[in-house]
Amino acid sequence: MNKKQRSTLAKIFEKPERSDIPWADIEGLFKALGAELSEGKGSRIRVAYKGVKAVFHRPHPNPEANKSTVKYIRRFLEETGRVNDNGI
Repeated sequence: MNKKQRSTLAKIFEKPERSDIPWADIEGLFKALGAELSEGKGSRIRVAYKGVKAVFHRPHPNPEANKSTVKYIRRFLEETGRVNDNGI
C-alpha cells in the first residue's frame, strides 16, 4: 500500500466516522488490498476479499462516502481479518 492508501485506511477507522472520504480513494484501497471488484446494477459495486463479500453503493451526486457507508466498510474490513480496530 502506498501513503495515500494507508491514509484512506486510517480515515475509515477514525471515530466519529468521516463523511469526506472520496469513493475513488476507497476503491483504490480495495484494489491495493487485492480485493476483487465487480460492477452490479446501477451504482452498486460488489467487493470480495478473503472470502468475505459485500455490496456497496457508489455515492452520488457527491463523490464522498457518507458516515453509514464508512461504518459498513470498516465492518467489512474487520470481517476479513485484514485490520484491527486501529485500521492496521
